[in-house]
Amino acid sequence: MSKPFIRKGYTAVSPYLIVNGAAALLDFMRNVFGAKEMIRMPTPSGSIAHASVEIHGAVIELADATERWKPMPTSLHIYVPDTDATFKAALNAGATILMEPADQFYGERSASVEDAWGNQWHIATMLIELTNEEIAERAPKEKAAV
Repeated sequence: MSKPFIRKGYTAVSPYLIVNGAAALLDFMRNVFGAKEMIRMPTPSGSIAHASVEIHGAVIELADATERWKPMPTSLHIYVPDTDATFKAALNAGATILMEPADQFYGERSASVEDAWGNQWHIATMLIELTNEEIAERAPKEKAAV
């Protein structure tokens, strides 16, 4: 039997967000996505050296930026039970609109927002399960260059 190499409750890959104001980002993720805090390790000054949250089975790790670890916005795709409700919650929590909710050819209802830390959240709910072939058939055809 091989020795486990991944921490229990985690997957092999986890996004790691480095921001200024990690505690507020934790609140944003809890209020908008229902994130459940797994661990929070504050520094003596009160900033966050490390934290992990779980959202629908996925783990996101985060920390406050430091001199060594600069803030770095990212882009995340997140499945939620209700795109429209989550989009509204994100706006109520201070996010800005990148894309209004809309049904997509690939079988999802999706929207995009940007949080106060510069992270982009691409919010989606699967409407219909499609194969890759079906998605390719439904994809809009590119117009020829003029």
